[in-house]
Amino acid sequence: MYSNAGQRPKNGGAEVRKVTVPELRGRKVAQGESAIAMVTAYDYTMASLVDEAGVDAILVGDSLGMVVQGLANTIPVTLDEIAYHGRAVQRAMVRAHVVGDLPFMSYQVSPAQAVESAGRLMKEGLFESVKLEGGLEFAEHVYRLVRVGIPVMGHVGLLPQTVHAMGGFKVQGRGSEAEEKVLTDARALEQAGAFAIVLEAIPPDVAARITREISVPTIGIGAGAACDGQVLVCTDLLGLTTGKAPKFAKRFADLGPSVVRAVSDYVSEVRDGSFPSAQHTYKPNHSGTNESSVIHASDSQDRLHAFDEPLAIDFWN
Repeated sequence: MYSNAGQRPKNGGAEVRKVTVPELRGRKVAQGESAIAMVTAYDYTMASLVDEAGVDAILVGDSLGMVVQGLANTIPVTLDEIAYHGRAVQRAMVRAHVVGDLPFMSYQVSPAQAVESAGRLMKEGLFESVKLEGGLEFAEHVYRLVRVGIPVMGHVGLLPQTVHAMGGFKVQGRGSEAEEKVLTDARALEQAGAFAIVLEAIPPDVAARITREISVPTIGIGAGAACDGQVLVCTDLLGLTTGKAPKFAKRFADLGPSVVRAVSDYVSEVRDGSFPSAQHTYKPNHSGTNESSVIHASDSQDRLHAFDEPLAIDFWN
């Protein structure tokens, strides 16, 4: 099987400026052209497409457990899996900043464990920063990471890794006490050195207050329009998700049914013999003999070695 992976034009050859941590940290605005647009991606093809679309940051989230692996939650995802998907995404990058999630129990034990795990993601996953869930209780972890040169994106509000403790995927920050806790968590991460903080599933007025009262950008997901940016799961915004999607997951396209129709058409054409047609078939060999179409045992090894040579340009035409 072959594809033209790795051949995406780099914006017509023009130089593209990479989005950096200092740039993202400096985009502390309520709305407008400077608002941060972040999406998740887990593979080369999707990352290439969303990067070309102009997103500022790509999150290789532990949401891959649910989106890619079909799990009920993110808890089983491992550090090795995040690193694997990170490498695939980074190969596609031209412009966007790439953030990797620290999965469940890869950092919670101690600040030292957090440094070791985050270091692995930077080295093995080729990430440019890491994200971790939790607030005040992990401020020291964030501080230690930042001190060794690892940029950190925080995450407060709904924390998917603590879904069992929270009793499910529920809105957080309702009521004065819960509101103050989310604000305290965000402030602790800010003071520890996080360059941005994700606010997930909290009331919009609470998110607006946090955005006003901290000096680093907030990136909302189910937190209203007052944040300094937004993040969505790629399959949610493209309408590729099966089953019920969260309230905040707006579908900007409905590609799921289109995929089903396209594959169904492919199946039909294979079965009725209309695919492949002449349009999708190479020119016939007019040597006047059928000998060349048969691979004999004596020369099969030579034929296999032929594929070690660069493919001719008409492979794609």
